[in-house]
Amino acid sequence: MRLKLLRKSRKISQLKIAMDLGMNQNSISRYENGQRQADYETLIAFADYFNVSIDYLLCRTDNPKINK
Repeated sequence: MRLKLLRKSRKISQLKIAMDLGMNQNSISRYENGQRQADYETLIAFADYFNVSIDYLLCRTDNPKINK
C-alpha cells in the first residue's frame, strides 16, 4: 500500500492518523509495513482520509483521483 508514502508526503505522524481514525499507532505501522492487511472498511477510511481512490492505495493505478 501507499499509505506510508501518502503519510510522509503530507507530513502526518502515524499517531495523528491513528487518533483521527480511531485506531492505534501499532496498527498503522503494521499496515505500512505489510504485516497486516486492511479490511474493506479500513481501506475506505484511509482513502477518505487522504482523498484518494482505493485502487491508488492498493497500487492498482498511479492515478490518485477518485472516479465518481
